Amino acid sequence: MLLPINRRLAISAALLAVVAGVGPATTAQAAPSLPSGVAQTSAPTPPAPDLEALVQALTNTTAAGAPGAMARFTGPDGVQSKTVGVRDTTTGKAMDTKARFRIGSVTKTFSTVVLLQLVAEKKIELDTSVNHYLPGLLPDDRITVRHLLNHRSGLADYTNAMFADTVPGFEAVRNKVFGYKDLVKLSLSEPRTTEPGVSYKYSNTNFVVVGMLIEKATGHPVAKEYDRRIIKRLGLRNTSYVHPRTEIKGLHIQGYLTPDEAGAPLVDSTEQTVSWAQSAGAVISNAADLSTFMSALVNGRLLPAAQLDAMLTMTPTDTTNTRFYGLGLRRYDLSCGTSVYGHTGTVQGFYTYAFTTRDGKRSLTAMANTSNRGQANTALGGTLEAAFCGKKPAAATARGLSSAYDVPSSAVSTPAEADLPEHNAH
Repeated sequence: MLLPINRRLAISAALLAVVAGVGPATTAQAAPSLPSGVAQTSAPTPPAPDLEALVQALTNTTAAGAPGAMARFTGPDGVQSKTVGVRDTTTGKAMDTKARFRIGSVTKTFSTVVLLQLVAEKKIELDTSVNHYLPGLLPDDRITVRHLLNHRSGLADYTNAMFADTVPGFEAVRNKVFGYKDLVKLSLSEPRTTEPGVSYKYSNTNFVVVGMLIEKATGHPVAKEYDRRIIKRLGLRNTSYVHPRTEIKGLHIQGYLTPDEAGAPLVDSTEQTVSWAQSAGAVISNAADLSTFMSALVNGRLLPAAQLDAMLTMTPTDTTNTRFYGLGLRRYDLSCGTSVYGHTGTVQGFYTYAFTTRDGKRSLTAMANTSNRGQANTALGGTLEAAFCGKKPAAATARGLSSAYDVPSSAVSTPAEADLPEHNAH
């Protein structure tokens, strides 16, 4: 049976976009205006979120081992939220979309915004060697600021070795306070993964160095720059960077780390310094604030046009041509032809997806209070299809083609692209 014409047109448009983007980099472009006198056709109405599929994705996430999961969707019809399970296994308190949690590598997008604001202010240049600003830090003068932001520096990710054993690795650093240079030294003790600029290799080290650049250029801690440049500007009342303090103040979600040993009890990992990540992953926020942040970002409220364009210039990160990375920002091309922009986050005890459409009109934040459990992360990714693509055609579901409850190929985290290995935190 043929798919409905709107569905076929959407898929055709997505395929054409991929064909047109077979260059070294692609970026979402606004549709050109038609000449005067030519009839304008209205854009198709975006599909309503499939709330049943959204709940099913959350249920699948808890079935895979998360104590709780939640999703908050903002669109033309307002806010729609769904929760499953608990935010605290001791008290049994239900999951709450208003509660704060650790956002892991979504922090990288915050760090990128601050650094690109400094680029706009002529304090940093993207294609200048990192060693120009931080003399002698790195062993290769060819590594540029841009290479850090798009994960093409070749600097090894020190967290792979740090968390090779999940719980012992975490407990060894739970309350430890690192300096930035300590973390860079750990990276440099390992072989580099690629020559500068050659290929995408995700590494937390890149954004540790970004934090160093921010502090060198401003003379202030990154916490102050996050606060004045993003948090206060957007009125994000539930977003903070408290490193090296360990608590999450106010209404919050308990995070639970899954040990490597099958059947071992979950470890409450809520309180930690996250000093091993800092500007790569230590921000705390909630669902509403993350949606506000992502929407404001793509709408140009945080960056001038030139810097936003640079951030949105994407290159593929795998062979499917459905997953892309720009500067501190991901793009997923979903099965319905919709592209969403944002970042994923993994930190001990928390998985996060924070994405928005290019116009910023539809945004989703989804979170599960577990980590080191890949099946739960994959299931949580299914919220993207449910939220942005709506109900699947009956024929496709009946034939088992891209079930509404499955994660799109574009959202599946594989070891090659996962924020971190499952036991780490990206």
